[in-house]
Amino acid sequence: MTDVARAPLPIEAVRAMTGLELMRGMIDGSLPGAPIGGLMNMRGVEAGPGYIVFEGMPGPEHYNPIGSVHGGYAATLLDSCMGCAVHTVLGAGIGYTSIDINITFVRAITHATGPVTARGEVINVGRRVGTVRGTLTDAAGKVLAHGTSSCLIFEIK
Repeated sequence: MTDVARAPLPIEAVRAMTGLELMRGMIDGSLPGAPIGGLMNMRGVEAGPGYIVFEGMPGPEHYNPIGSVHGGYAATLLDSCMGCAVHTVLGAGIGYTSIDINITFVRAITHATGPVTARGEVINVGRRVGTVRGTLTDAAGKVLAHGTSSCLIFEIK
């Protein structure tokens, strides 16, 4: 699902782009994706102002000791899509970091679940804080997990 892990983009380059330019560049391959994408077997597939969509493929490498995908996999996809959704509305030189995330797990995930889709959508972005929601679904559209997050907005130094 993902390319071989690449080094992250230098911060100077990140600082020079709007969040939407950065997200779209990672999606179309003109910019390197985040290294965590390879580890989690996820990638961005679509982005617009106020939203982003990631796809992932959970596998046995993501399992917990009881034979299902660890909740951290769903939480990571949701945290990523929610934070990146906020980034899509930020100007050049402006970044974000998660303040909190609240995840509700609805269904178990295994490698048999197949591909999953995480969609993050902005609720509101102010000068200092953005709020966002995310939903993780399977290929049939069944909700696997959903959540909300708050992100701190700051100047990238």
